[in-house]
Amino acid sequence: MNLFKSHALLERLIAFNTVSRESNLALIEFIRDYLAGFGVVSEVFFNEDKTKANLFASIGPGERPGVVLSGHTDVVPVDGQPWTVDPFALSERDGRLYGRGTADMKGYIACVLAAVPDFVARPLRVPLHLAFSYDEEVGCLGVRSLLAELAQREPKPLACIIGEPTALRPVLGHKGKLAMRCCVQGAACHSAYAPQGVNAIEYAARLIGKLGHIGEALARVEAHDSRFDPPWSTVQTGIIHGGTALNIVPAQCEFDFEVRALPSFDPQQVVTELQAFAEAELLPRMQAVRPETAIRFQSLSGYPGLATDPQGFAAQLIARLSGSSDFGTVAFGTEGGLFDEAGIPTVVCGPGSMEQGHKPDEFVTVEQMQGCERMLDRLVQWLRVPD
Repeated sequence: MNLFKSHALLERLIAFNTVSRESNLALIEFIRDYLAGFGVVSEVFFNEDKTKANLFASIGPGERPGVVLSGHTDVVPVDGQPWTVDPFALSERDGRLYGRGTADMKGYIACVLAAVPDFVARPLRVPLHLAFSYDEEVGCLGVRSLLAELAQREPKPLACIIGEPTALRPVLGHKGKLAMRCCVQGAACHSAYAPQGVNAIEYAARLIGKLGHIGEALARVEAHDSRFDPPWSTVQTGIIHGGTALNIVPAQCEFDFEVRALPSFDPQQVVTELQAFAEAELLPRMQAVRPETAIRFQSLSGYPGLATDPQGFAAQLIARLSGSSDFGTVAFGTEGGLFDEAGIPTVVCGPGSMEQGHKPDEFVTVEQMQGCERMLDRLVQWLRVPD
């Protein structure tokens, strides 16, 4: 016996392998057909090679500003994780629903879809929009084309609710992120004549050390924002590659680093400072030995932070729907900053916890799914034309 109305939908959604490296089209087609069964027309926005797509659908009066319910359809990989259940088949045990994406964030999408019959049952005074994106897990990539399209339309939505897992606590803020790659081009030679070469690894190490000093400066107390954990912008190097053999001075080294930035801080400042250090301190030394050497920076991905006004409409709406004005922040990023940047005030509130997201045996509880369904029931009542 199903204990919540979105159970069958969650089971169906989990069965789609929408790991970011795979296509999400089968899932998008399923949602499109499901909505069509209730007379809801969907727009599908493809990526360049038409292997992935966003979906956007509206219910209610198109001439009025509405509310967006948004979620991403991709999930993180399961490779190398010690799952004890099939990650792409929903299973239930002790009030927990297991499967990849149950928490992050197909549980929310299932609840939204399960509420569609109620949204269409009676006329709405405020329209509802559904926005489902691709490639959120690899840099919030897919939603950008959807937002670019919505920017050309009027009226602009009143608010957006992104259903990332927050245990249904209303969240108004998160940090932004900038991911970068630094490529150091040195010059190889036999290690017996090391001074005649330019050691790319050693110069990369100097750059990484500089990043450490920048991070220490960002952690100073006067830069803290107590709403976040940790309460400062952070810098870290996560990947490094270089060298071929111990007796060869390495000609190449590259490393990837990221900045997790408070909403008030522009992460590009870190890159600018590192570039200035490279150009003033390192390149002259490198090129004095071999003029063809270089240091290059490449942007990998990024998204803005989110800091929604607690007195604004979006915050007050989610307080009403969730039954709580205990607004918080989350450590992870979302598409919320991009919606907000597009002029759509955004909040984050969804079932499950990121403590379970991205892990083996990911789960969401039945209780959380029921709570999300109740939250959407309250939204139905708020959107409807009064009797």
